[in-house]
Amino acid sequence: MSCFAGLLQGGTAPKARTYANITETIGGTPVVRVNKLAPEGVELYVKLEYFNPLSSVKDRLALAIIEDGEQKGLLKAGCTVVEATSGNTGIALAMVCAQRGYKFVSTMAASFSVERRKVMRMLGAQVIVTPAPLGGTGMVQKAEELAEKHGWFLARQFETEANADGHKKTTGPEILAAFARQGKKLDYWVTGYGTGGTFAGAGEAIKAGSPSTKIVLSEPKSAPLVTSGKEQDRKEVLGKFGAPAGAHPEWKPHPIQGWTPNFIPKVCEDGLKLKLMDEILLVDGRDAMDTCIRLAQQEGIFCGISGGAAVWTAIEVCKKAPKGSNVLAMIPDT
Repeated sequence: MSCFAGLLQGGTAPKARTYANITETIGGTPVVRVNKLAPEGVELYVKLEYFNPLSSVKDRLALAIIEDGEQKGLLKAGCTVVEATSGNTGIALAMVCAQRGYKFVSTMAASFSVERRKVMRMLGAQVIVTPAPLGGTGMVQKAEELAEKHGWFLARQFETEANADGHKKTTGPEILAAFARQGKKLDYWVTGYGTGGTFAGAGEAIKAGSPSTKIVLSEPKSAPLVTSGKEQDRKEVLGKFGAPAGAHPEWKPHPIQGWTPNFIPKVCEDGLKLKLMDEILLVDGRDAMDTCIRLAQQEGIFCGISGGAAVWTAIEVCKKAPKGSNVLAMIPDT
């Protein structure tokens, strides 16, 4: 069958229409079946967030934060936005700020990818690199210092309620609608966490709309922050409480970029307090990378290491799930 058969027969691709600006294309990402990696009798699906315009789930976060700031009167013409980022959030914020006409400054640890710095700069952002040994908390503290010194708008991706709210309004309902359209029940939903926004927001929507769906959270084996049960120390920044006061004691370096900074974000902690999670599984970095390769070479699905980590976790879930189960994993980016 021709790859254009659906269109030639009068079908319409979901996004085949005109838009007023690039931010209107955010969301509505596809859910795709994985046909060769799951055990027989269980259907495995992935939600491909790299179909967002700047190729990651963080496009949703960036738009939610900027629109929230605008609605509250905190962002006006000529404002500068500042945020700490491992890359994707910075790229997404650079895109949205470019479209809206705001300046954007990113703080980023030296251990994160040079390529993402280049993309942010291409989008007009200023990138300030912080020392690698200071990790995620170092770049967060630098963003806080700059916001206080210059009066810039601090995006607070790790603390703001706008993060989870955006996923509660979009990602979660999209997932439920995708399975409802096919007359399928979603039995398991698998995700990792960076800020925890997808977990907390989409998770709340999924539990509300499909209480029987089990939510499986995953984190790196070498950085079992949530699994440890140890609380994250927090502090007040610019009049708001919730920022990390320091690195979590259980964190160690891991290769799953975008997942699990060296602290538990408040957004993630809020989701944990809602008791959304039914199970947590640890994934080894090598298994995550191997799964990326298998997805690419056996399914034609090209994704980042965090996507490989989520799918590896989902395959483990599939192995013990009852026959006939439907399992969905989040793939955040490429």
